[in-house]
Amino acid sequence: MVKMATARLPLTVWWKYSNWVTFIQYGMFLHFLRYLPDAVYGSNDGMITTFAVVASAMGAGLEPRVVVILGIANLLADGFSMGSSSYLAKKSARDIAYAHGNAPRRVHPLWSAVTTFTAFVVVGSVPLTPFFFPYAGGDPFTTSIVVTFLAFFVVGGLRSYATQKGVVSSGVEMLCVGGIAALIAYGVGAGVEALIS
Repeated sequence: MVKMATARLPLTVWWKYSNWVTFIQYGMFLHFLRYLPDAVYGSNDGMITTFAVVASAMGAGLEPRVVVILGIANLLADGFSMGSSSYLAKKSARDIAYAHGNAPRRVHPLWSAVTTFTAFVVVGSVPLTPFFFPYAGGDPFTTSIVVTFLAFFVVGGLRSYATQKGVVSSGVEMLCVGGIAALIAYGVGAGVEALIS
């Protein structure tokens, strides 16, 4: 009996461990879904605004180093603005719920702010990467267009995990929104440059 108990011990320990791992993974998945809207919101706005800065600067004929400076300034300043706005919005919603005697959603305002800011900066840096790592004979703006549009589609597709909509339709939807914003920014940059030059 002792030998049987000893032989089964590793399997029992493994089973308990696997249950804990599954539980932790499930908790992390729920945590991910809870803040997925903040991540998508930050990612979407980060890419659109940064690429709009890049497109308008290139439309105005500015040098690549100026594009990088403007892009980084936009990432940090606008990212902080987005994060703080997310914090204030979630905190206000929680305070209003408490004031009316209702149970607020289980969303931590600070985590929402951190998620929004992080997604904004990380994903929003995609349009700038070709200007940091140019390759011989390549146009960084053209490369930026390609990688940014691919990122639009990927981030849009990730929304389907929460929205239960099709991956392709979600990706195309976000791609269209980002593309329209880029066209507007480029046109404004080129138009203003033509007016003042």
